[in-house]
Amino acid sequence: MKINGDFSKRVLEFSDEIQWIESPIKGVDRRPLDRLGGEVARATTVVRFAPGSQFSEHVHTGGEEFFVLDGVFQDEHGDFPRGSYIRNPPESKHTPASQPGCTIFVKLWQFDLQDRTHVRTDTNKLGRVNDAEREGVAVSPLFQDERENVRLEYWQPGVSHAVNAKGGAEIFVLRGTITEAGENLPKHAWLRVPIGYDLTIKAGEKGAKLWIKSGHLPYVTAPFTG
Repeated sequence: MKINGDFSKRVLEFSDEIQWIESPIKGVDRRPLDRLGGEVARATTVVRFAPGSQFSEHVHTGGEEFFVLDGVFQDEHGDFPRGSYIRNPPESKHTPASQPGCTIFVKLWQFDLQDRTHVRTDTNKLGRVNDAEREGVAVSPLFQDERENVRLEYWQPGVSHAVNAKGGAEIFVLRGTITEAGENLPKHAWLRVPIGYDLTIKAGEKGAKLWIKSGHLPYVTAPFTG
């Protein structure tokens, strides 16, 4: 299966407008944003857990990264409320569930397969640093290695700046609005731009809170499933 599989093109999706699709697990639905592969896939997805839903224990051979958009995500490692950022590296395993229900923005099979770094961060308790080169923008780092830089960015109302997309970039709008290339991106809009794209965004009248990943698109591959 291929959804938005041409990584040389700019892609914009308004995730709140995408129809929910049932997963193989009862009570868990998905809104696909991009996908290379079948049920095992390199994928970017918004996933909704109904209250009381649960997966069986499974291994993330290619790693899993997610941000909790609402509710509480749960597994044997703890309860992760809205605003939690989690990285489960390749070969890690867990039993995902949510008694109260939750919605997450999740990326699968997008790790260095040798990565073994776990990250479990409650961003509600995370500080932020003003960007010295972009007035009106503050940054909370989430993860960085040789392949990618993942962070939250907080944009003051009306500010406009470039975002480094030398190695490609993705933006998921968590709060507020931004504009890019003449298009308005509201809450839960997802933008992916290709390597070398000239990316400049402007925050709306109430500012914006953004999840941003950059530098990672030179490493796009579909999972090998044998």
